[in-house]
Amino acid sequence: MAKIALVDDHVLLRNGLAGLIRDLGHIVSFEADHGKEMIRKIDVAALPDILLLDINMPEMDGYETAKWMKQNHPNVKILALSMYDNEKAIINMLRSGAKGYILKDSDPAQLNSALHDLLQKGFYYSDLVSGKLIHAINGIEENGSSENNPGISEREIEFLKYACTELTYKEIAEKMYLSPRTIDGYRDSLFEKLTIKTRVGLAMYAIKSGLVEIK
Repeated sequence: MAKIALVDDHVLLRNGLAGLIRDLGHIVSFEADHGKEMIRKIDVAALPDILLLDINMPEMDGYETAKWMKQNHPNVKILALSMYDNEKAIINMLRSGAKGYILKDSDPAQLNSALHDLLQKGFYYSDLVSGKLIHAINGIEENGSSENNPGISEREIEFLKYACTELTYKEIAEKMYLSPRTIDGYRDSLFEKLTIKTRVGLAMYAIKSGLVEIK
């Protein structure tokens, strides 16, 4: 049994989630419409084990809320629950401190699995961020220098850092004063070297290996 807090401005959806969480045998610590309300409600003496967090909310969105939680209560596991399935949203939420990410149209069994894994393993990765990504997350040393990333050049490391931002590949090319074709070459080379297939995978490799600091 875990204590779970819900932060989502969609009241009907939140109420449904609260009922589902109780049906799964857990306790709903509190509910909030956005990050600022969550900060007002959170009780340090009874912190939730898991924070189920929406991204798009008024006043204080999921990214800022996750960053606040990571800074102030890093032991609370954050599960992002969102409508967004694009790479930028996933990367930004994971960088902000989320330990898992599932979509709002997921079935109850997936939510149950996510809660279980967060409690037992400390993280959960769905099909959105799984496969080869799991290998990248769990199999990489925590040091970000090129010496600890054999076969990866300094320019590829620079590209990896930019891959963790919201810049498009074309914008990364402009930042690095390279052609888009060269950037595509860096990306494809890293895909092969790291056995990763997506930009999310590259970003998680960079985060896990310490190339990019999560603040």
